[in-house]
Amino acid sequence: MLSVDLPQGAVHYQDSGRHRASGAGPVVVLVHGLLVNGSLWSRVAPELTGCRVVIPDLPLGAHRQAMRPDADLSPAGLARLIADFLAALELTDVTLVGNDTGGALCQITAADHPERIGRLVLTNCDAYRNFLPPAFRPLQLLPRIPGAMWLTGRVASLAPVRAIFNVLTTDPIPADLYADWTGTLRADAGVRRDVGKVLRGITPRETMRAIEVLRRADRPTLIVWGDRDRFFAPEFARRLAADIPGARLEWIDGARTFTPLDAPEVLARHIAEFAAAGVPQDR
Repeated sequence: MLSVDLPQGAVHYQDSGRHRASGAGPVVVLVHGLLVNGSLWSRVAPELTGCRVVIPDLPLGAHRQAMRPDADLSPAGLARLIADFLAALELTDVTLVGNDTGGALCQITAADHPERIGRLVLTNCDAYRNFLPPAFRPLQLLPRIPGAMWLTGRVASLAPVRAIFNVLTTDPIPADLYADWTGTLRADAGVRRDVGKVLRGITPRETMRAIEVLRRADRPTLIVWGDRDRFFAPEFARRLAADIPGARLEWIDGARTFTPLDAPEVLARHIAEFAAAGVPQDR
């Protein structure tokens, strides 16, 4: 695991191409969502052969090191963090891929900081006024209740809470993966502080603002959507594909919210083909 110091704090990340020449293959950056980390993409990354795959652990509650106390972790602030991360690694013409909350952050990043983004891939994610989905909005009350974030960290590893996560996938989430997601939330008060800031800042105003910008953009965009999602229904995929000029929509049969776990090979194939289409043939 590598790390880079940003104005907001240290961000840990994986980089499959750090030893390659900078022009070797398309650069794909995979962005996870709330209460998970880059290990969400552990089944997808090995399938992206021919790509340089970069996976940051964003400060969304399962990150390995707390951000600085004054870090802006609002949606716009997190989009700035993603942009700063791309700049720090000197990544350009990036294919930016987002899932779940990370898809909303990718939309906001593409709207506010488009300079290093060549192509955009959105898979089952928050969009429009569905940020957060209604079933998860009660989470936003936790930072406002004294002691609630501490208690959340304590109970996160319990079976009933894990069962809630399992509705996001077709098969149960592996125990070791879930333990990786909940470990620092339990152990680190700074991580709990960070995710509390994230939860307080989430608002559909940001996704609505982003889609207004994306409606006027000409960036190649791919929508890859699992059709059995209980929280990000197919209608959101259709709306995104209709609203973003030239966007292409692909369905993944039987997949739910965490498409990187449910259908990693299919998702990786779509990402790789789409990313490669943006690489000049003589490169």
